[in-house]
Amino acid sequence: MTFHYDRRGSGDSCDTPPYAVEQEIEDIDALITEAGGSAFVFGYSSGAVLALDAAQKIADKISKLALYEPPFIVGDSRPSLPADYLAHLQELIELERYGDAVDYFMTQGKGMPQDMVAFMHQLPEWSEFTSVAHTLVYEGMIMSVSQCGDPAPLEQWASVKVPTLIADGGASPKWMREASQALADVLPHAQRRSLPGQNHGVDPEVLTPVLVEFFKGQSYYKSGKEYYLS
Repeated sequence: MTFHYDRRGSGDSCDTPPYAVEQEIEDIDALITEAGGSAFVFGYSSGAVLALDAAQKIADKISKLALYEPPFIVGDSRPSLPADYLAHLQELIELERYGDAVDYFMTQGKGMPQDMVAFMHQLPEWSEFTSVAHTLVYEGMIMSVSQCGDPAPLEQWASVKVPTLIADGGASPKWMREASQALADVLPHAQRRSLPGQNHGVDPEVLTPVLVEFFKGQSYYKSGKEYYLS
């Protein structure tokens, strides 16, 4: 049985202001309870960071963890986020400048070129982006201080001992691949896998068999630079 849910404030899920990351962990906890009390958990992008937080708080309920491209900034391959990034994003939302908020997130948060973001304004999906613009503040709160160009904040997850797969795309920007490796270096029971030709918009047909193999197969445990089957 697989649960693919709309996160708080998105899709068919409701919202309960004021937002707190702990609320989303409670949501995951409730879903796992509904699923039988134990689950394999997969998280993508900022959702991967949320899944990490959940594995830290409700470790007894998560048997395995798979993450795809948690968007940490751990080096100088791309600029760190502005110091006032979250505050400015919040201000745009409060002023109901939802299009500007999405622009700011895409250019500053994701590092996309301005001309590419301008082109996105012409897409039918643009209205969908602006309709959930308020949740971009949630994403910023989840990412917290982990986009400052320093790998040290990742140490906060060193206590996550659940077997973990960290995947990234071979065609993704260098900074994303560096983030995956930095997290793999921190987690005690982690393995990293890079998917050739893939980027942040990973093809589900490529990713799915990788997840199935990890979740159904044996776990790998890290000792120095070697991996051992459990």
